[in-house]
Amino acid sequence: MPGGPPNLLWIITTQWRAQALGCAGDPNARTPRLDAFAAEGLHCTQAVTPHPFGPFARAALLTGVPSPRNGVREYFDPLPAGGRTVAHGLSQRGYRTAFFGKWHLGLRDPAAALVGEAHARMIVPPAMRGGFQFWEGFESGFLLNDPWLHGTRLPEPVQFRGYQSRVVCERAAEWLSESGAGGQPSPLFAVVSLEAPHPPYLAPADGIAVRSPAELTLAGNVPRGGEVEARARRELAGYYAHIEATDRAIGGLIDRVDRSRTTVVFTSVHGDMHGAHGRFRKGWPHEESVRVPLLVLAAGEPGVAPAGPCHEPVSLLDLPRWALGWAEGAPPGSRPGPARRIASPYPSIECQLIGMPSVVPLPDQCDRVWCGARSASRKLILNEDGSPWLFFDLEEDPLERCNLADRPERAGEIAAWRDVILSGRADDAD
Repeated sequence: MPGGPPNLLWIITTQWRAQALGCAGDPNARTPRLDAFAAEGLHCTQAVTPHPFGPFARAALLTGVPSPRNGVREYFDPLPAGGRTVAHGLSQRGYRTAFFGKWHLGLRDPAAALVGEAHARMIVPPAMRGGFQFWEGFESGFLLNDPWLHGTRLPEPVQFRGYQSRVVCERAAEWLSESGAGGQPSPLFAVVSLEAPHPPYLAPADGIAVRSPAELTLAGNVPRGGEVEARARRELAGYYAHIEATDRAIGGLIDRVDRSRTTVVFTSVHGDMHGAHGRFRKGWPHEESVRVPLLVLAAGEPGVAPAGPCHEPVSLLDLPRWALGWAEGAPPGSRPGPARRIASPYPSIECQLIGMPSVVPLPDQCDRVWCGARSASRKLILNEDGSPWLFFDLEEDPLERCNLADRPERAGEIAAWRDVILSGRADDAD
């Protein structure tokens, strides 16, 4: 683009499922800023996380390498200090790189409390910050208000008053503005990582009123009439308040960047079941857990890059390669080359691999190791021993209410999909 490669801004949220956008048809979601983003940019409607759990997905997103090959197999594994990330690649291409917000890839004590100030104040040493030249964030702690930040210009944790999403977005906007001032020639790459809309769902959401649980619309795969429905409604009431507040914070950040020179990506590391199939939280292979929002708003004037929906299967694993492509001159906001494809004996099956490399011993999470593949029309999930666990025809059954894994008439199709998964996993192991 004129004046050199674009600035790149990734906005990463936590537990924001693909369905939870107004532009995706969710009647509960009040997301005017992201809906406008989607209308102007590229909306990848079939995007998935490779691993529907935070540390595994974050490691894959930053490295472009799936877990556990990136070094993160267990929930408490840190991102290896010597691991190569997208920050290293862009630094070598002349970018100044920065990270803001939730890291969740540090060396954590499994016996320590996951929630609270102690975790939020944990120091992530410079050698463990993924190669970012500037870093200002927190390990985790799930404090959606009054976050503690430390890093390059804050050697000790400092508490900032206010809603976490807004505070982190404002700090990132300041850095982008200061770094882009004075005719600096180097392009910028910033990752803004937000915990919302992760639990605690009933934490205050920057003044957004929590709606009555009874008025929310539930999907047809949430069981009715019992505690699952009651819990889903309670939690979703807070969830949508945090989505609305974070949509507003993201809009404020986008308003402050140089849109003529900045390509913006919005996504999430995973979703949340919210009662679908009677389950909660993440780690599960269902759509509510593995599908994520993915929007791309290109640098430059409207129309410089393709806008509208993209229905190809894409993964968070694609994002580092896209960023390097944009840095090397691919049209800003385009998808350099095809999405990451799975080598297989069945090239007509275009899909993305998904899986959980280990069981996370926390309440409500998935109870097994699994691997699978998903396209817009099919999904096969295998148990750790390779046996079929779930097979869904997503065209006929988008809510995944009919498991076809044991249907004799589907055996040939399941065998072909199983070959795709095993072939793709072999490629990833090379």
